[in-house]
Amino acid sequence: MAAPKAFLKKHRKKRLEQGHPWVFPGEIDKIEGDPQAGDIIEVFNHEGHFLAQGFFNPESQLIIRVLTYSAAEVNEGLFLEKIKQAWKRRERLIPDATSCRVVHGEADFLPGLIIDKYEDVFVVQILSLGVEVRRQWVYNAITRLFKPRGIYERSDVPVRKLEGLPEREGFVEQPFDTKVTVIENGLRILVDVAEGQKTGYFFDQRENRAALKPFMTGWGAGRGIEIGENGQPFDKKGKLIKNPFWDGAEVLDCFSHTGSFMLHACLYGAKKVACVDISERAVEMAKNNALLNGFLHRTEFFAVNAFDFLRDQVKEKKAWDVVILDPPAFAKNRQSLEGAVRGYKEINLQGMKLVREGGILVSASCSYHLSADRFLSMLQEAAADAHKVLRLVEFRRAGVDHPVLLGSNETDYLKFAVFEVFNRN
Repeated sequence: MAAPKAFLKKHRKKRLEQGHPWVFPGEIDKIEGDPQAGDIIEVFNHEGHFLAQGFFNPESQLIIRVLTYSAAEVNEGLFLEKIKQAWKRRERLIPDATSCRVVHGEADFLPGLIIDKYEDVFVVQILSLGVEVRRQWVYNAITRLFKPRGIYERSDVPVRKLEGLPEREGFVEQPFDTKVTVIENGLRILVDVAEGQKTGYFFDQRENRAALKPFMTGWGAGRGIEIGENGQPFDKKGKLIKNPFWDGAEVLDCFSHTGSFMLHACLYGAKKVACVDISERAVEMAKNNALLNGFLHRTEFFAVNAFDFLRDQVKEKKAWDVVILDPPAFAKNRQSLEGAVRGYKEINLQGMKLVREGGILVSASCSYHLSADRFLSMLQEAAADAHKVLRLVEFRRAGVDHPVLLGSNETDYLKFAVFEVFNRN
């Protein structure tokens, strides 16, 4: 039976040809055949030239999501091969990682499908109707390729409503212990795949967390510590310092979630780290992770609103060598962008006021509606209002297990910037 066909309008932006994985209703000139929601539909330009195949969903503004640019038959074998190729890519790029994102939706040519690997436990998130009706193919592929201890589905996200789908969460087959200890950059991190945010953990910041290393030591001299002839450190009064982390940074980690940045800061030599998160559950897990890695004596925890905490710290004239701001996505949609920018500006304005002269501000945003240019201009505006000068050390994006399609801005969502902060007198 011939597949239904969608023919695109002549006068449209050639987004699909430039690598964008979505077709919007207004781009379609006509549809031949009688496609049902969730069916595979072939896509052609106005001249009848084949462009792609994708999932069809007339209830969604993303009426077609591109699955393949070939005319290959869409079957369980195709899904298996796509997941296999996605895993081979991770094995090549992060060979030491035993936990990572295996499939990143459209960027891995499986639109609306997220697969995360937590050691021997897998978490699946399904965001498109096309994958929903073929979800057993996904589970079969995971079982065949990885032989997991268990699979847990975290399709408990409101965005599914845009596809006409209810939220769903739970064990795919037999129940298992959902708490998993993952290994990242040599650290042990306890994750609960059933209770944690998103699918349980944020793999996209792996490389960015490792990028903290150069900034976690080298601060002792600024506190007046001197090295004696015997190589031992002494304070301003000439007293011997016994703290082995005397040269480490004093770090404020806001929106710390379960403490992944805190753990890396301690790993790389921080003297002390204060973790701030509004979730008491997240703070408790951060404490457990600090204990698990032997860092508890260098950490302190605050289950409070980070906005309030930052303002209070400024009022109290507190100062830190390194301030890390990694908030959740403030801009959930385009309509909320301006309000989100005000929120981002507020935390960065207060955060950079807390950085000691010549210290480090680490600022991130995972809102894809906030472009990199707007993110940087927001930081510049905050610096001007705070009477600070920022010098960019490094600008980073999501890790290599979260690939970006050049033709799709939506896949390029994470911004991560490291700045030196100076007073503007």
